[in-house]
This record gives sequence, C-alpha cells and structure tokens, in this order.
Amino acid sequence: MIKSGRTINIKRHCEGRSPEAISSQTWEGTVSPKNGIATPSARNDRKKIDVKFKKLIEILKDMQSAVLAYSGGVDSTFLLKALQISGIRTLAVTAISEKIPHNDLLTAKGIVAERGIEYRIIKTDELSMEKFVSNTSDRCFFCKDELFKKLTDIAASEGYMFLLDGSNMDDTLDYRPGREAATKYNVRNPLIEAGLSKKEIRELSRQLGLPTWDKPSSPCLASRFPYGQRITKEALRRVEKAEEFLREIGFHEVRVRDHDSIARIEVGEREIDLMLTPKRRRLISERLKSLGYRFISLDLEGYRMGSMNRTTEG
Repeated sequence: MIKSGRTINIKRHCEGRSPEAISSQTWEGTVSPKNGIATPSARNDRKKIDVKFKKLIEILKDMQSAVLAYSGGVDSTFLLKALQISGIRTLAVTAISEKIPHNDLLTAKGIVAERGIEYRIIKTDELSMEKFVSNTSDRCFFCKDELFKKLTDIAASEGYMFLLDGSNMDDTLDYRPGREAATKYNVRNPLIEAGLSKKEIRELSRQLGLPTWDKPSSPCLASRFPYGQRITKEALRRVEKAEEFLREIGFHEVRVRDHDSIARIEVGEREIDLMLTPKRRRLISERLKSLGYRFISLDLEGYRMGSMNRTTEG
C-alpha cells in the first residue's frame, strides 16, 4: 500500500554520523571573509538551514520505504542523499523519453552507479498522447500523470510505502500543473515540507560534496515551446542539439525557446555580452540555422525560469 508521506549510502561523508553532525559539517566555513569569524547573519542562516535539514531527515526517517522520481538534477540528487542518510529502503527511478535530454540520463546513471543505489530506468511515451502533443497550458499534468501512474504501480507491486519527488519551495511560486498530478497520486514533496529553497539545496549539496550542487536547472524539453505549438520528436531533438551546442561553446545556463522558425535564446545575465561578440554570433547563427531555424534571436532579459508561462498570466 502506498501512503502519502514525507522522504545515499554516502560513506565518504555521512556513514555512521547523526543528522546533527552532518549538518554541523555542512556549515563549516560560513564566516566573515575579513576576519574568519562567523557573522551574525551567517550564524542566523546556518541556524535556519540546520533546522530545515534536521526536519528533512526526521520526515524521511518516519518512512519505511520510498520510490523516488529521480532526474539526476540538483533537487532529486540532494533528496536521494537525504534518503540514504535516513537509512530507509529506497528505489530511485528515472523515466526516459524524447523530452528528456540525453545528458541528464547520463548524469543520473553516473551518480547512482558511484553510490551503489538501487536504481531503475523506465520508458514513458508522451508523444503518443494527443493531450501532451497539442501542448495546452496543462500539458505538464498529462506528462506527470503518466510518470506517477507508472511509479505508483512499481511502488504498489514491490512493497514501497511512499512515492516522492524533488519539488522545492521555489516551485510553489511558478505555474506547475504537474503538481496536480502529484496530488492525484499522493506524491509527497519532502523538500517543500522541510521548507527548503533552491538556494539552500544548492548550498547543502555543495557542502556535502554532491556533483550536482552547481548544475543548471534542466526541465523537460517540452518547456521550450509556447503553449499551442505542437510538440514533435523532431522539434524536441532540434532544441536539444541547439542547447548542447551552446553549452559546448561555453554557455552555462541556457534555454533555446522554439517559436517554430525562430530560436529565442536565453542565457544567464552575465553571459549576454559573451553572446554578442561577432565571432560567436556568426558561429551560433550558422549552427542553429543548420538545425532548421530561419531566424536566431537573443532575449535581452536573459534566462528566466518559466518564461513560457507568461502566456498563462491574466
């Protein structure tokens, strides 16, 4: 039976240590750059995040077992580590399909392989669903609905008590119809329950030695298309290739928003000037046009989480 509830064997950092000891280690180095003494602000930040980290471990320890929807990203990797610290029986499951960047799968497989985590890869087929392909504003619901249904079946058949995902407090501030699917299947969000923000998760991940601590966010490729524009296998592949190329030439956080014949590039604010050098402009224009785009544009506002959701606002 699956319960609605809250949830690696990281021997190098955490084996045999209490959450309090781990939390204390995590915040070593929170000091003033001038004199090496922790500032009042730093001490307050440390105290707040210590409380949240301890709460997370307590939430997870209440469980006997859990299946985690594991993407290999910042949040789910941190939650996977917390699950291992809690010591409960855990299965990490990664779903693959045309909407998932191949590099994300490689990252996920590499992380679990290094840590000996029980792991499984499953296939989802969103492109067979008209409600997904037609790309309405609730597209994410249908995607998550298929994922959570498959994970619920796994959990029920193999005796896992809880189904979890890695949503954090920042996700509650954006339009996320996929959260309705999570509610439908009693998926718990331990990072939200513990009150952890993306910034706090990155800092904890850095101090705990996770390789994903500074990994750029990587939502599914379907999020690159404006609502109402149909999603095809070819279009997903084109976006993936375009973003891979931009990362290869040095851009860190990047999105290629696909407006049919127009590629609208978003990069981090600090990287906008790099995009504007004549050599890079020519290189980017030639490569993206070779992928089928007719016009290549740069969004001067830079990268924004959920920028395609503007069309849903009143």
